[in-house]
Amino acid sequence: MPELTPELRELLIKHHYAVIGKHSAVKTCHWTKRSIREGRVCYKQKFYGIESHRCLQMTPAVGWCNHQCLLCWRPVENTLGGEMDEDVDEPKDIVDGAIAAQRKLLIGFKGLDEVDKDRLEESFSPRNAAISLAGEPTLYSRIDDLIFEFHNRGITTFLVTNGTRPDRLPTFTEPTQLYISLDAPDRERYLAMDRPMDASSWDRLNESLEKLPSFRCRTVIRLTLVKGHNMTNPEGYAQLIKKAEPTYIECKSYMHVGFSRKRLPREAMPSHQEVKDFAKRIAKATGYEIKDEQEASRVVLLS
Repeated sequence: MPELTPELRELLIKHHYAVIGKHSAVKTCHWTKRSIREGRVCYKQKFYGIESHRCLQMTPAVGWCNHQCLLCWRPVENTLGGEMDEDVDEPKDIVDGAIAAQRKLLIGFKGLDEVDKDRLEESFSPRNAAISLAGEPTLYSRIDDLIFEFHNRGITTFLVTNGTRPDRLPTFTEPTQLYISLDAPDRERYLAMDRPMDASSWDRLNESLEKLPSFRCRTVIRLTLVKGHNMTNPEGYAQLIKKAEPTYIECKSYMHVGFSRKRLPREAMPSHQEVKDFAKRIAKATGYEIKDEQEASRVVLLS
């Protein structure tokens, strides 16, 4: 397994990632910080009850992904590839390191007058791990054990995957909520949007969608919508979604932030109303209903 290069490690640290061990990282979420300072919360709290100030955003595969998505805010151009070998860090060490890193990243808030001191103190003991930050987390061969380690400490898990490793979807210990990202309604747009390294990725994504109904945990199909690129063919999305029978569908705007600004113009970011209009088309094609929305995050929830 190639190691994180000094250049990539330096780039991650410059962008406020805390690197853990050989291949993991934490970055404090924008909404975690806003919750501590202003009491404003992420849509995950509004939709699913996850407290924003106690959410830990992390990844066990910070430099590894088998996609190079146009819409990704991470530095995908520096990816180390789509495979990790078996010589990986222990799940216990990753969880210990992630919690310690979160505390270190937040400790500076103690000096700010406007901070809610009780909420800040609670943030040092996270209660949910969003396993999604960068890279493809299912490339980490012990993802099942990592989820078990979080759950064993009373920490729920939201696992976000691109679905290209159906063999790695956790079954021994299911996450609290399992997301599959779906960025295109058909193979042609998928290849253009997600730019997979392996031509068979579309087939493996479909295999993952077909496996989703077997999960007992909450399941979500997330559509990240990019204006002028993938806000089309709701019937095509519906065919894929019906295979998965998810508990929820999230229609969410692409956000023009991070390294994606080098690949896409600001005009590619749809407004909340445009997201909602497309969500209505998805609802009509799937039979799902709009249940909630959060304009600040440009996201609409269907169930």
